[in-house]
Amino acid sequence: MAVTSSSMMLLRNLPTVGRIAQSVRANSRIFSTGEIIRVLPRIASPRSISSTRAAHNEEAAAKAASDTGAPTIFDKIIAKEIPSDIVYEDENVLAFRDINPQAPVHVLVIPKLRDGLTTLGKAEPRHIEVLGQLLHASKIVAEKEGIVDGFRVVINNGAEGCQSVYHLHLHVLGGRQMKWPPG
Repeated sequence: MAVTSSSMMLLRNLPTVGRIAQSVRANSRIFSTGEIIRVLPRIASPRSISSTRAAHNEEAAAKAASDTGAPTIFDKIIAKEIPSDIVYEDENVLAFRDINPQAPVHVLVIPKLRDGLTTLGKAEPRHIEVLGQLLHASKIVAEKEGIVDGFRVVINNGAEGCQSVYHLHLHVLGGRQMKWPPG
């Protein structure tokens, strides 16, 4: 094998190359063709790019939102001022499909009357009944959607919990294998 100028440069800078190689191994795929080694960066799948972008947007929305007690988009959905794809409804609870689904089945379950329950962190003893109704409605949604044997219920609480709408809501997620740990 002939020593080329690039090979000499590589040998002179071996300590630096070693550090870079560790980084390359961690972040790239390495293919060897004869004497030339080409390093090709990992290419993120469109889904991972999309979910990274979506996660960032959700974080930004959560940081921008505030718990003012003012009417939310969910109040407009309850009042039927904004259309939604309703999955379940009774006198206390409304469940509808999320407009930005994170799973094949992604339904939001909300209390029709907020009563100060903007976050789970604000729950009081007077909210015990509606909290139980929300969980029971989540189970009904899972049955209707055919995912009762495997689903997840998530409540985001506050900005650090990525809550972007201050009207307590449960996310019912399913239709695919859930991963652990979440987040």
